[in-house]
Parts: sequence; C-alpha cells; structure tokens
Amino acid sequence: MKPSIHPDYYPNAAIVCACGATYKTGSSQEHIDIELCAACHPFFTGKQKIVDSARRVEKFTDRGTKKTTAVKTSKDKAADRAARAQKKSEKKAASDTSIKTSRS
Repeated sequence: MKPSIHPDYYPNAAIVCACGATYKTGSSQEHIDIELCAACHPFFTGKQKIVDSARRVEKFTDRGTKKTTAVKTSKDKAADRAARAQKKSEKKAASDTSIKTSRS
C-alpha cells in the first residue's frame, strides 16, 4: 500500500440520525448525519410516514372518492347513448340538406 494516498480511518465514527439515534462504527469520516435509520424507517417500524408538502396524497384520494360517487347506472348510460345518436342523426340530416341545396 502506498502510504500517503489512503484516507484516515476513524474506528469510533459517530453516525447520528435525525430521530436522535446514535451509532458507533468505523469509517473514513469522523461524523455522519443521516435522515433515516432502522429505529425510524417505516419499513422497520411498520408505521406509515408521509411527507406531503403539496397535498398530492389528499388530491389523489379525493379523485378516487369522486370517481366512486359519480358512477353512472345503466339507465343513465342508455340515455347518454340515445342523446348522442339523436345529435348524430340531426347533424347528418343538416349536412344532407346542405349538400342537396348546393347541387341545385
């Protein structure tokens, strides 16, 4: 090993989590700050922790509830189909009359 190219080794490096947990380990850094550890990570604790600054989760759940309340019945769907068919036939009749008048 070359003597001057390796970093210093700290056998009692402190790792400090945002939740306050402190661990000692060996590292090339003397002090390490972390955001999540085994004591506060949702995977290990089983608690759900959502950081939602833009209300994205609430907006998503609101969209889901709106869709379930706005479910159409088969009668509503049939009425919509009939209305679309009537508009289509009226439009076709109007275009047929304009074609006949333009030919004359």
